[in-house]
Amino acid sequence: MDTGNRLGDIDITDPQAMRALAHPVRLAILDHLRRHGPATATQLAPDVGATPSVTSWHLRHLAGFGLVRDAAPGTDRRQRRWEAAARGFRFEAPEDPEDVAGQAAARALTREMFARRADLPSRWVAEVEPLLSPLWQGAARLADTRIVVSAEELAAIQDGIEQVLAPYVTRGPAERPSGSRGVRLLRYALPEHAAEHHAPPGDGAEEHGTGAGTGHPGGSL
Repeated sequence: MDTGNRLGDIDITDPQAMRALAHPVRLAILDHLRRHGPATATQLAPDVGATPSVTSWHLRHLAGFGLVRDAAPGTDRRQRRWEAAARGFRFEAPEDPEDVAGQAAARALTREMFARRADLPSRWVAEVEPLLSPLWQGAARLADTRIVVSAEELAAIQDGIEQVLAPYVTRGPAERPSGSRGVRLLRYALPEHAAEHHAPPGDGAEEHGTGAGTGHPGGSL
């Protein structure tokens, strides 16, 4: 699998790999390894909701698709440590309508990823936001913006966002300024059904709305 994009993500094109990843435990494993670094199956188990033996099985399955790999040994060389093979992953549904397997696999992974993040904003509001300093509360944002664009323009917007994010994603710990902390940016680009677009020509400006930082600001959605 390729990692040639600017964020250093693995590009997943194999439908079998998409289906392998469309599982809550496997997504939790990857999330933990990316956030906290190398770990053994025993260390991962409590966080991913599985026994060490089941977690080990999922790790070997992910390794078979190149999504995780062996990490350098820890202090106990008898324990196998694992690490994520890349900073993240990305995938796309195949454009070929005849590729039914690819379309179904991409849809299954999309559905599982949406389900995994479904309650994140509400949990953030309830559990994290009240504990933040006013500075960080003010820096948080919630935006729900509707735009009318072509598929090519939407791709260009996504590419522009990645260009802005790339330096912050790829820099090392030594390059981060004092006071830095992790921030979750949730980016959903959800094209509407063609029948939902009823705006007359030139009316796009009235359909564009943004809300930011009032009441309980949330992550970028």
